[in-house]
Amino acid sequence: MPSWQGKSKGNKLGYSIFIFILRYGGVYPAYFLLRFVAFYYFLFSWSSSRPIYQYFHTKIGYGRWRSLYSLYRNYYVFGQTLIDKIVVMANMENKFTFDFDGEHHLREMVTGGRGGIMLSAHLGNWEVAGHLFKRLQTRINIVMFDGEHQRIKEYLSSITGDRNVNIIVIKDDLSHIYAINEALSNQELVCMHADRFLPGNKTITAPLLGHDARFPVGPFLLAATFRVPVCVVFAFKETATHYHFYATEPRSYHGRRNQGVEKAVADFTGLLEEKIHRYPEQWFNYYDFWA
Repeated sequence: MPSWQGKSKGNKLGYSIFIFILRYGGVYPAYFLLRFVAFYYFLFSWSSSRPIYQYFHTKIGYGRWRSLYSLYRNYYVFGQTLIDKIVVMANMENKFTFDFDGEHHLREMVTGGRGGIMLSAHLGNWEVAGHLFKRLQTRINIVMFDGEHQRIKEYLSSITGDRNVNIIVIKDDLSHIYAINEALSNQELVCMHADRFLPGNKTITAPLLGHDARFPVGPFLLAATFRVPVCVVFAFKETATHYHFYATEPRSYHGRRNQGVEKAVADFTGLLEEKIHRYPEQWFNYYDFWA
């Protein structure tokens, strides 16, 4: 069973300190403080360090010392993406730049008039580029676990304000399915991660980096059931202030029984593996993904 339980780490005091620095010092002083925070997690957060070390050592194939260095880098880059997301969403002054590969694929999906699904993963930080979605001039629905503690969520909302997208929270009563159905029926775009699941969710097994891993069936079943076009999207941090966004050509999935689901999973894992090899340090699943 995966050890991920749907809650992220962090506390309100930590966020408050970083936001104070961002307001009065900018991004680079925040990055400097982040080095110490990343080193703390590197030394003392064994529960999250062990699976990331194993990822670098046994899945990527790094040696012991390079795996340890990459583990620290992973914490540091993850912290940077959290900082960057706050800066962008709060409209703080910044020098971030973006490359946008495949924007025309998303525009094609919008003009197609059938709605569509954008699949992503906890690889990179597509949310920081998500504000660019407003250029698509259509309603964007983001499906997500309610992974933040309530006090932190309220605090961040007070800083960043309302998002320009609609959030659909995954709930035990499956009410999110009706919200997704309504969004797709209205020819809107729905974006969701397709790499994590909670205990009890239906999964499908597929190879990733040479080892079997389980993925949630839900996102792929929705794609096959509604027969709407599907794009896979990622955004990766390439320098301190530059992100690269990718969107693939839209594809539709359907067929007898599970053929559509299996094809969608195979396409997704193939793209995921390609991007992992290109941006290995930006894998942000802090649990035993291959359990």
